[in-house]
Amino acid sequence: MTSASAPNIVLLMADQLTPFALPFHGRPLVRAPALSRLAAEGVVFDAAYCNFPICAPSRYSMLSGRMPHAIGAYDNASEFPAEIPTMAHYLRAAGYRAILAGKMHFVGPDQLHGYDERLTTDIYPADFLWVPDWSKGPRHRPTGVGMGHVVDAGPCVRNMQIDYDEEVAHVAVQKLYDLARAKAGPFFLTVSFTHPHPPFVARQDEWDAYEGVDVDDPAVPGIPFDALDPHSQWLHVAHGQDRHTVTREHVLRARRAYYAMVTYVDRKLGEVLDALDRTGLGRDAVVVFCSDHGEMLGERGMWYKQTFYEPSVRVPLVVRAPGVAPGRRAAVCSLVDLLPTFLDVAALGGTRVEPVDALAGRSLRPLLEDAAAGGPGEAVSEYSSEGVIAPSRMVRRGRWKYVFTRGLAPRLFDLDDDPHELVDLAGRPEVADVERALRARLLADWDPDAVDASIRASQRRRLFLRELGLRSGAFPPWTFEARPGDAQRFVRPATATGAVGAKPRMRFPFVEPTPPDRAAP
Repeated sequence: MTSASAPNIVLLMADQLTPFALPFHGRPLVRAPALSRLAAEGVVFDAAYCNFPICAPSRYSMLSGRMPHAIGAYDNASEFPAEIPTMAHYLRAAGYRAILAGKMHFVGPDQLHGYDERLTTDIYPADFLWVPDWSKGPRHRPTGVGMGHVVDAGPCVRNMQIDYDEEVAHVAVQKLYDLARAKAGPFFLTVSFTHPHPPFVARQDEWDAYEGVDVDDPAVPGIPFDALDPHSQWLHVAHGQDRHTVTREHVLRARRAYYAMVTYVDRKLGEVLDALDRTGLGRDAVVVFCSDHGEMLGERGMWYKQTFYEPSVRVPLVVRAPGVAPGRRAAVCSLVDLLPTFLDVAALGGTRVEPVDALAGRSLRPLLEDAAAGGPGEAVSEYSSEGVIAPSRMVRRGRWKYVFTRGLAPRLFDLDDDPHELVDLAGRPEVADVERALRARLLADWDPDAVDASIRASQRRRLFLRELGLRSGAFPPWTFEARPGDAQRFVRPATATGAVGAKPRMRFPFVEPTPPDRAAP
């Protein structure tokens, strides 16, 4: 990587985008020309992982460079403590201006976390609305996620997520022109879209683009409930799959909508990349694209995220940097590696900022410059949010993936021989050494009993405050609003309650949503 000064850094994010829905990861029927061009110009990481397969904790972990449990990021209603330094703080210390456009799902009174400015309101609540309650079992789902998103899949003219991402693209492009005029630098710009997060509702233009396309079935068919591992059984119940009839037509429509949503967010990302080109700012910038987690998209009969199967926990990761030849990297890595990478990039300007806490990741800069650097790599991911009743952890090292859930039998997969994770090797004598080493690594800095106790205590505290807020109608006014009235436009306690939630209510033309616990006709 070459630079005469600290290069600008642009972090582009999609939400719930699995790499398996991208043409440069083996899905050629999906149209994503902007991302395909970025992939052709940059380095594609073929084994990148999130550190928590749900939105808020994944983002907290990525921003801080630390594992979720270490910062109390247990679920989508966990507060992100203001005392935790983030990549925005560190880059500001290196002389960067830090700017955020779009979703980041900060919970708590600090709505900047090191960014100098936010250009948009967040689409999701900043309070304790979505606290899980493990005492109620896996069916308890505070976000209300269910199979209605699948059975109601289809096109629309407009919805909440389109409203949001149109604004994100607009303000990000405008900010790039403003920065170019001011000849400001260096800057760290984060642009974070909410597509292709469910509901599976696509803009009519993109939906029509897949007319006549032979949308593929899931590679792994649905697995009978009795044959599911216990963690997957929890999610089956949590998502209300036992209370819906999901047909093949539903599955194909949901996959078509998801692919169309990928095409839509690709258009928005393309607008930002075009602005970088037109201003000349992209020439010497480090541009990174990733997602916060993946999407099961009907694989194994499963939907959404919350699991360590590859479509859920894997993420796309592309890095385009000056002086770095395009290519692909097989080494395992994860989103906590971005912060140390950005510190290495900032040091090109002569300022080396040392982190005040030990970071969980490693810099990817050596790997960008030399595909053989760093060995096979490692990724660790955690899960403890809604839909389950115990904390889980996963470690991927080389070809092996080991999964541990408190109270359940461990699981071990050889991803080279078994990419769809259909053969559990845990307990077999021939891989005993591998299993022993991975178990030791997984438990070295994570005590499942202590983590479980901390999570349950945190839930009790936050549930008490949540119920008080619901009774009084007065939640903490933590949500950052870029303009008056945004609290009524996006997901908040006042808009998320009632017979029809905020997202389905804003689908135009309106489609009466299928109740989460009623069988589809």
